[in-house]
Amino acid sequence: MIAIVDGGSTKCDWVILDAAGRIHLKTETIGFNPNIIQPEMIVPEIEKNINLNNIKDKLQKVFFYGSGCGVPENVAVVEKQFQSVFKNADVTIKEDLTAAAYAAYNGKPAIVCILGTGSNSCYFDGKTVKLELPSLGFLIGDEGSGSAIGKHLLRRFFMKKLPADLHHDFVEKYNLTIEDAIKNMYHNPRANAYLADFNKFVVEHKSHPYFQNMVFDEMKNFLDYQVLPYEEAKEAEINFIGSIAFYYEDVLRAAAAEFNLNVGVIVQKPIESLVAYHKMYILNLAE
Repeated sequence: MIAIVDGGSTKCDWVILDAAGRIHLKTETIGFNPNIIQPEMIVPEIEKNINLNNIKDKLQKVFFYGSGCGVPENVAVVEKQFQSVFKNADVTIKEDLTAAAYAAYNGKPAIVCILGTGSNSCYFDGKTVKLELPSLGFLIGDEGSGSAIGKHLLRRFFMKKLPADLHHDFVEKYNLTIEDAIKNMYHNPRANAYLADFNKFVVEHKSHPYFQNMVFDEMKNFLDYQVLPYEEAKEAEINFIGSIAFYYEDVLRAAAAEFNLNVGVIVQKPIESLVAYHKMYILNLAE
């Protein structure tokens, strides 16, 4: 059996294939970004998933693509934890950008962007992932991401910048105190996911002009920092992976138009496309 895993900061999507390339099961776990969670959390989280625990010794290959796995030290941390669970498997750990590049690949070179809980970008020519820019994380980076938009929302709420109708609706929905917010931002190992979760409120009110402007500015911020520095930006198609790109597609395309950028495909959940890429290009199991 073969496991293909798309690992975001918030959650991981798992697909298990049998030897013939047929889907045996699909499941989810929390995200395993080594910059966010303690390494010792990984094994218990995998093992408490009954489906994974039942087949862990039957896996022969595990392909894990995870946020935070762009540096060798983090790859080693995750690989050690995975190998201790999947003892009979050949484990491959790569960054989530590689998964995004594979999932968004349509036969021609493109700039590929992740806009989910976090954000990142790369250029993929079909074989090689080229990274021009570092991932700075949610404290000083992750432009355009769920955590960035959530951060904007909380700051504007507590500083009384929201319009009266949005302020009222936010209070009704969350009844959030500054004490609870600070506790979750500074004493929560998954603070980025906590911030990103507030996007549910923005999405529910995304037609409101105030949020239209707020999200538009943040999408421009993302394109400015993570797309325009690529020399290929003006000619190449720009493809997006992730829930933030999906939910704010109209705003994202409008922001890209201001920079004369060509937005291609936008994929909410890349796991199915990622599996298809593996079957065709890596496992040679294409139907």
